[in-house]
Amino acid sequence: MKSYRKELWYCASQRRQLINITPQLTECLRESGIREGLLLCNAMHITASVFINDDEGGLHQDFEQWLEQLAPEKPYSRYRHNSYEDNADAHLKRTIMGREVVIAVTEGKLDFGPWEQVFYGEFDGMRKKRVLVKIIGA
Repeated sequence: MKSYRKELWYCASQRRQLINITPQLTECLRESGIREGLLLCNAMHITASVFINDDEGGLHQDFEQWLEQLAPEKPYSRYRHNSYEDNADAHLKRTIMGREVVIAVTEGKLDFGPWEQVFYGEFDGMRKKRVLVKIIGA
């Protein structure tokens, strides 16, 4: 069995942003040489997420609106955590959207269903954060 590990770094230009990272994961898989196995991808920061969904602009706007309804950024006084920082909403949004994805690797390709893509979800951006990619298999 082989193992591959790589860190990907992102610096979102906005406080909240969704970035399609499928091309980078495909490149990691190519670099690994693994043909059959599993790819784990997880955000290494508590206010960011990695998730799978469709790459469609209207859906991304729906995510933004839905998440803002569930965990509004303001007023900052709404959250106890904001006595330390102003990002309590980002912690909650990350919890909703999830920390990681696991994708099957079959015949050297990411084994997706129709329309599936992998996204890095940033909820407290404008600073450098990392994503871990770990691939195991043969």
